[in-house]
Amino acid sequence: MRVGPLHLREAAGADVERMLAFRNDPSVNRFMLRTHVDPAAFRAEWSAIGARETDFSCVAEVDGTVAAIGFLDVVDGMGQPGMPRRTEAVIGYIVDPQLTGRGVASALARGLLAAAFGQLGLRRVTAGCFADNLASARVLEKAGMRREQHGVEDSWHAELGWVDGYQYAMLDREWRAQQPAGVRRQA
Repeated sequence: MRVGPLHLREAAGADVERMLAFRNDPSVNRFMLRTHVDPAAFRAEWSAIGARETDFSCVAEVDGTVAAIGFLDVVDGMGQPGMPRRTEAVIGYIVDPQLTGRGVASALARGLLAAAFGQLGLRRVTAGCFADNLASARVLEKAGMRREQHGVEDSWHAELGWVDGYQYAMLDREWRAQQPAGVRRQA
């Protein structure tokens, strides 16, 4: 999928080392719950994505270089028995810190939403960030998501202690209302 300057695609084996380098960068980890990932476990997680029918994670390239990681996991929402399954998703992103401030995260968030609502036909998408991560909050808001929750000291961070978090969401009908006339579900 093309979104602005980005080409979103499945990660290839050759991408994993580049992804791992910026995933474990200290400036990135400041805003992650897992402040470090084990390289072997990271490689194994990415090699298994194709086998998981609910994981649509991807890489985002700019001019042929992996610039970011996008996460899109299809999940079951909360509900009583009989509720339709796999109608929701959780999205997230990690951008190479050398490329922040260039619209990569905003384009990636819009692409993940387009995949969730357009290609996968989902009903609801959520995303979260630390309240102190103002850049990520702006990305989600620019993508059209609305803040649903401000959790006070709802997450433990190994270096920062208890931190506040924001939860964002968007419904399919909200996404459709933001699209130019004629955009239809592609699934």
